[in-house]
Amino acid sequence: MYEGAVGQTPSHDERERQVELLSTTFNTAYAWNYEMVRRELHNLYEKAKRDQWNATEQLSWHLDVDAEAENLPDMQIPVYGTHIWEKLGPAELRTLRREQLRWSLSNFMHGEQGALLATAQIVDATPWMEAKFYGATQVMDEARHVEVFSRYLNEKLGGPYRINTNLKALIDQILTDSRWDMKYLGMQIMVEGLAMAAFGFMHKLCQEPLLTALLHYVIRDESRHVAFGVLTLNDWFLQMAPEERREREEFVYEGCRLMRDRLLAEDVWETMGWPVAEVRDIVLHSPQMIEFRKMLFSKVVPNVKRLGLLTPWVRERFAELDILQFEHLEASA
Repeated sequence: MYEGAVGQTPSHDERERQVELLSTTFNTAYAWNYEMVRRELHNLYEKAKRDQWNATEQLSWHLDVDAEAENLPDMQIPVYGTHIWEKLGPAELRTLRREQLRWSLSNFMHGEQGALLATAQIVDATPWMEAKFYGATQVMDEARHVEVFSRYLNEKLGGPYRINTNLKALIDQILTDSRWDMKYLGMQIMVEGLAMAAFGFMHKLCQEPLLTALLHYVIRDESRHVAFGVLTLNDWFLQMAPEERREREEFVYEGCRLMRDRLLAEDVWETMGWPVAEVRDIVLHSPQMIEFRKMLFSKVVPNVKRLGLLTPWVRERFAELDILQFEHLEASA
């Protein structure tokens, strides 16, 4: 991923090197029944059409953004309250604020591109016309989300970081799996569920008007995306053979583990010139960050339960991750 100087435009050759090819194989499904028999999905499609928005017109891009101000509370920075934090000077603190926000929004953007690609595959692979209709609106949503995060990063923060390796591993797994329900499970239930929790957390705390408005519109879309997965997969896993269901259970656990470990922000510590391994260990064991990482699963766990995948095996793994307490929250649909 290109990380040039602030304001620097990559050359043609650099843009060419930014393209990565991934070999994928999955079935494309025609759906010859054009009647809307899955009423809940059709209703979701109607809501999606109603709630389309144009980021160019509806967001105030002319606003100046002080990228080094306390746009989010300093306490959300992973090293807050540690001995590293206590040694920060004013200039270093301002740089850290900018880099932490830049890193967070970069991975939001990369995740949205993953959702764009995965949802395009879902439109191809899903066997129901209502799901194809709704999925097509989500493809538009995801393109818009990539657009707004990219524009904010490039115009206000100086450009993006590369994608986190754990996030990349999960998205690659979703895109290369040939089974349509695994694409729903990985993207709609897990990645989108985590994103919705993270966006909601940031929106509540954000003091920067443009980013606050941007997140408001994105969150409205994300709530439909997670519901799309829950409504489509409802009862699907209950009819599976035990060995097939176990594959989904293992995928859920592995995906949750990858998403927990993606929040260690090693790229930020490298940019700050700090010892990456030492700071990573501090962040990994920070009580504040432990609680934050757990909170992000508040949307995932109840949806996994509703879909019938919170089996004794998954329950035991979620207990190890200390996220089982969210099972009684309301599912997204």
